[in-house]
Amino acid sequence: MAPKVFLITGTSTGFGYEYVKEVLAKGDIAVATARNPSKLSFDGTSSKNYLAVPLDVTDKSSIDKAFKATVDAFGRVDVVVNNAGYGLSGVFESLSDKQIRQQMEINFFGLLDVTRKAIQTMRDLKTGGVIQQITSIGGQRGVPNFSIYCASKWAVEGATEAMSHELKPEWGIRLTCVEPGGFRTDWSGRSMEFGEVPAPAYDHIDAKKAAGDRHMKQAGDPVKGAKAFYELAVMKDPPLRCIVGTDAFKAINGKLDTYRQNIDRLKDLSNSTDVDGYQAP
Repeated sequence: MAPKVFLITGTSTGFGYEYVKEVLAKGDIAVATARNPSKLSFDGTSSKNYLAVPLDVTDKSSIDKAFKATVDAFGRVDVVVNNAGYGLSGVFESLSDKQIRQQMEINFFGLLDVTRKAIQTMRDLKTGGVIQQITSIGGQRGVPNFSIYCASKWAVEGATEAMSHELKPEWGIRLTCVEPGGFRTDWSGRSMEFGEVPAPAYDHIDAKKAAGDRHMKQAGDPVKGAKAFYELAVMKDPPLRCIVGTDAFKAINGKLDTYRQNIDRLKDLSNSTDVDGYQAP
C-alpha cells in the first residue's frame, strides 16, 4: 500500500510533534507545519517522507501555500490534522475582549480556513481523505476556567458535524473530531494563556494555581495519544467523534447520563409545543 500523506498543523510541541513521529515511524509521509518550521527537527527524514512548511492558521495565504507545497512535493494530501491551537484559562470576567477574540480566531476560524482548503484540495484531486479536528473533552462539556476555550471547541464540534452531512459520499472525505482529555503536554504549562482582567469577586478560584497543580500530572501520555490519533486516521470507517483518554471517557459518560436524566425528566414539557393537530412528516 502506498504511504499516506499527512499534513499536520501545530507540530512544534505536544500532540503535533508526537503525531509527526508516529506518521514517520509507520512509513507514511509527514508534512509538518509551524509558524517557524526552521525549528522543527525529526529523526529519519528525507525529501521522500518529510516536508516542513510555514503555516499560520490566521493567514489564508499561508494556508494556501502550505497545501500547494504539499501537493507539489507529494501529489496529494490524504490526512489533514487540525491540531494548532492553545488554551485560554481564567474565569470568564477575567478574559479581555482581545483574548476572547484571539482564542476564537486561532482555535475556530483558523481551523475553518484549513478545513475549507482541505475539502477543496481532496475534492479537486479526487483522492478523498480524512480531516481530523483535534478538539477536546472541553468540546463536549463545560469546564470551569475554560469558558471561551470550551466555546471554541464546541464551535468546532458543531460546525464539523454539520459539514459531515453536507459532503457528497462520492467525494470520499471523512471528518473526525478527536476529543482528548488531559495529557502531559505543554498545553497547561508554557503554552497556556491566562485572563488579564482583574476579577477580585472570584477570590475562590485561582486559574494559574489550578493549571500549575495539574501540569504534568494528567493521566494521558502524548505518545500513546498520537498513536490513537493515527489509528483513527487510517481505520477503514473513521468515526465522526472519538474520546481519547480515561478521564475524558469517564467525563463523557457522566455527561451522557446527566443529559438522559434531564431529557427524561422534562419530556412532557419538551413535547408540549406543537400546533394542534400537527402530524410529523
